[in-house]
Amino acid sequence: MAIQYRNPLDHTFHALGDETRRQILSMLATSGPCSATEITAPFNAAQPTISKHLKVLEKAGLVRREVQGRVHHFHLEMSPMKEAEGWIARHEAFWQGTLQRLEGYLGDVEDQSDRRPRVSSKTPEENP
Repeated sequence: MAIQYRNPLDHTFHALGDETRRQILSMLATSGPCSATEITAPFNAAQPTISKHLKVLEKAGLVRREVQGRVHHFHLEMSPMKEAEGWIARHEAFWQGTLQRLEGYLGDVEDQSDRRPRVSSKTPEENP
């Protein structure tokens, strides 16, 4: 059964979830636009396999295909990556705030326990 994504961010995270696709994006980021043949060369995979990865990246909007005759060139598109980065930054800020509040709360609890009189865990018969 195929997964049905509802928004572009779902497609972006799905595409980024695979190491081969991340390597393709890195290649495009460092080398600029590449042909399908150039993209396939460094991988120990058949051309149809890499083609499927490229289609996932295309569907996510992370790459743009330009056809010149029989040659397909792929260009990196950054806008979906920036949207994912924004989503991550918002959630990071939320969790940082939550963890800071938790740390403060735990510090307060520890301070209160330091001020309480110590209760012996021994039974009255064991205390001298």
